[in-house]
Amino acid sequence: MLLWQAAPAATCPPALPSPTAEQLQAAQRQDRGLLWTLQRDGRTNYLYGTLHVGRPEWMTPGPRVAAALDRSEVLALEIDPTDTTVQREMAAPAGAEAPTLPAALKDRLARQVAAACLPAGALAGMHPAMQAMLLGVLEARWAGLDPGFAQEQALARRALDAGHRIVSLESVALQKKVLLPDDPAEALAMIEQTLTQLESGSERASAARLAQVWAQGDLATLEDYERWCDCVHNEEERAAMRALNDERNPALAERIEALHREGKPLFAAVGALHMAGAQSLLRLLAARGFRIQRVDFQR
Repeated sequence: MLLWQAAPAATCPPALPSPTAEQLQAAQRQDRGLLWTLQRDGRTNYLYGTLHVGRPEWMTPGPRVAAALDRSEVLALEIDPTDTTVQREMAAPAGAEAPTLPAALKDRLARQVAAACLPAGALAGMHPAMQAMLLGVLEARWAGLDPGFAQEQALARRALDAGHRIVSLESVALQKKVLLPDDPAEALAMIEQTLTQLESGSERASAARLAQVWAQGDLATLEDYERWCDCVHNEEERAAMRALNDERNPALAERIEALHREGKPLFAAVGALHMAGAQSLLRLLAARGFRIQRVDFQR
């Protein structure tokens, strides 16, 4: 199901068509993303790099990803989208105090809400930084991608059908703390940056390329994300990127290790960008004694 239904206008993102039977059959034969085995203590778990937007046909996992998930008993996601408590916490007002937007910035934000063809008042009451971030995600609809078809949704649906346990690797409070700076100046800078990317079209182009890189499992290009995303231009933006990815990785690694110790076969899935960089989740898990091996989708 789409997260937002675009209004029927030529200036709105095109609605995603339902996949054909041929597309669904092809999706079942083609693995996408990045999958690793995590071996330690004589047991094998899995780590999967996901994309937080997707296409309708991507809701069917490829054969190796599906087999790995089916062999597991626990699915660990950054946040469990099926947990009603998590859903309530995500919908609750943000803890960070909303900054007062200058009139010009407020107008720019309003124009992007209108350009996204959202229902009137859809973002009313939402922290402006969260509004900007959501608009950035929704921009991917122009590239045929939608957060309603994210891999987390597909994995959770399959796990529920199999009776697997689903757990969160992070708390809603932690995610909101990362996404919504307490410092009003930082929040304003984040809003300004996102609006600039939306207005220039770079957000749309970056989402399209990231989806292509992810679908091809191209880890080398993913490692160079900051070079081509057109989203890191200064030290402040670089620090924000570190907070969004690198600084969350130690806690993610600790939680994955704790779930491994429970002894149940585990399939952990987190955003693919957490697998890149000097402080990648892969490196941190290797430092904790896991033997990590990439699953080759071409065999």
